[in-house]
Amino acid sequence: MKLIKQGAEAKIYLADFSELYFDYPLKVIVKERIKKRYRIPEIDIKLRRERTIREARILHKAKELGVNVPYVFEVDTKNMIIVMEYIEGERLKELLERVSMEERLKICREVGRLIGRLHEGGIVHGDLTTSNMIMRNGKIYFIDFGLAEFDDTLEAQGVDLHLLKRAMESTHYKWFEEGFKEVLNGYEEVRGREKRVEIEEKIREIELRGRYRERKWIT
Repeated sequence: MKLIKQGAEAKIYLADFSELYFDYPLKVIVKERIKKRYRIPEIDIKLRRERTIREARILHKAKELGVNVPYVFEVDTKNMIIVMEYIEGERLKELLERVSMEERLKICREVGRLIGRLHEGGIVHGDLTTSNMIMRNGKIYFIDFGLAEFDDTLEAQGVDLHLLKRAMESTHYKWFEEGFKEVLNGYEEVRGREKRVEIEEKIREIELRGRYRERKWIT
């Protein structure tokens, strides 16, 4: 196995599990939730086990909702490991910067549809960025559900989209306004006009809260 990423919560490995599962080469992601030494061991084990199980369940539910996500091969609750499909393709972060404006907006609209399906099914991703979206064979896959939750509240859904808006503004600042508008258009296709209005109002409210905190900190 090759370590390809290490964050605060988990180590991500790239491995070849063909010998264990299939008769042909298959790359997989092995995600291991790491111990937190500052936590009481019993609490640490409980939290890591719950989060491992929850992530696997969310990935399964997302597939049922028609969202392209990695397939889960194995969940090991003793070692806090998930073995899942490796999605090989191009991150939207880079792809969106090299295609035409027409293609960008088309992709953003599909991203909005997929987010709409997640939210309609009571899932918030928790880390919506174009770095966590991959184009493979013409289909957009969402990855990295480590912060995802089962939460159907307007607040959680508004935060989810607000984070994407901020990420797009930072990474795709030249055209993010048109792009995010298309995300909302795709979202509306799935959830309807009324829900789109509600979510836009919630995003504005969250933005105002952030500006208030910034002003308060400065003063």
